[in-house]
Amino acid sequence: MARVRQPEPAQDQLPDPVLRPSLAATGVALPVPVASGVGSSPLPAAPAFGHRSIAEVMTSAAASLGVPGFENKLNLPPAKRVCVVLADGLGRNLLKQKIAHTPFLRTVLQAGQGQVPVSLDSAFPSTTAASLASFGTGLSAGQHGMVGYDVLDPDQDRVVNMLGNWDAGVDPRTWQPFPTVFERAAGHVDVTTVSLPQFSTSAMTEAALRGGRFLTGTTSHARTEAAAEAMAGAGPSLMYFYVNELDKAGHRHGCQSPQWEHQLEELDATVRRLTATLPAGTTVLLTADHGMVDVPESQRIDYSAEPALLAGVRHTAGEPRMVHLYLEDGRDDAARARLLANWRSRFGDRIWAFTREEAIAGGLFGDVRAEAALRIGDIMIAARDSLALYDARRVRPTALEVVGQHGSLTKAEREVPLLCFQADGKKAPRLTRYA
Repeated sequence: MARVRQPEPAQDQLPDPVLRPSLAATGVALPVPVASGVGSSPLPAAPAFGHRSIAEVMTSAAASLGVPGFENKLNLPPAKRVCVVLADGLGRNLLKQKIAHTPFLRTVLQAGQGQVPVSLDSAFPSTTAASLASFGTGLSAGQHGMVGYDVLDPDQDRVVNMLGNWDAGVDPRTWQPFPTVFERAAGHVDVTTVSLPQFSTSAMTEAALRGGRFLTGTTSHARTEAAAEAMAGAGPSLMYFYVNELDKAGHRHGCQSPQWEHQLEELDATVRRLTATLPAGTTVLLTADHGMVDVPESQRIDYSAEPALLAGVRHTAGEPRMVHLYLEDGRDDAARARLLANWRSRFGDRIWAFTREEAIAGGLFGDVRAEAALRIGDIMIAARDSLALYDARRVRPTALEVVGQHGSLTKAEREVPLLCFQADGKKAPRLTRYA
């Protein structure tokens, strides 16, 4: 198949990597931060955007191929071909726990990878929409604007979904206006995505993963065959290979279930097949968008049944482990303080409860542009232990059956692995220690 080339975007289309806009200067009216108060817990450190996060994977891969305009922040080895495997839901903590189920990946880990970091931070929230958008654009959530599973669209005054149920009133290219890494690289190297058929024309792909060719396969075997064929050409190549079965098993059965372990074994076999079929010397990277924790049924709580937790709230959004609350009047400091106090009184140290301004000041969303700021909740509630919080008025009853969950700030959810090694084509995989 002929290589698809796309024109490189003009410089004025590219985001400023050091932009930290003054929200007051943009005319966005934001309230004065509410003090954290008694019973609150300090927020964890922000994701290492610009240094060691999911946002640096594809940009570093492009730089390792010699594509201009990118920095190799992850110290990847120079390459002619790079295949990035993203395993949805593979937290680093889980991989370490279950390493006996991954004989090939265990060998990779034992070989070492020199200056290439072995772990990365997911985006915040630690959810697919935010992290895959950071992966695809090289930007923090505060820039690309995918700040949750579902969030408020201020223009429509309604909550919109960022994954499979994209709102018809939201244009993906307007919501996320920056060029993707794939678009920027496609004028220099062959760019290919290998994924499931349903994602080829999805709004999420259009928003954050657009660019290059899109090849599909309904099974992991079909996708590995498509990947090998696509990379068989003589020219430099950048590939994104998506695996979602692990995440699905975790949500349905839990990440401590036999079903999850089976899918981890399948992932191990898939990566082994890739290394045996991709051209010799191809750099293979394995990473993930987030981790996962199991939440017992007794701790999946319907907070809409407790009026004090919705006092003054106009919209609820986010996900069960990272709730966005949008107030009727976000500038009413007294209302915000009361709501924070109600949540802290109810859940104590089981949650982090904080304001939009505290999140932005703490760097959780990275650099935040004005349009994205208004999509973030006035108040946010992040789970600290095995807890999931639902507004049962707006979710289907089956949502409360989900076992494996993510989205919050815990290490298990936000830390993902980064494995870096080389494929040897038809030969047995050769694992290289990078100096």
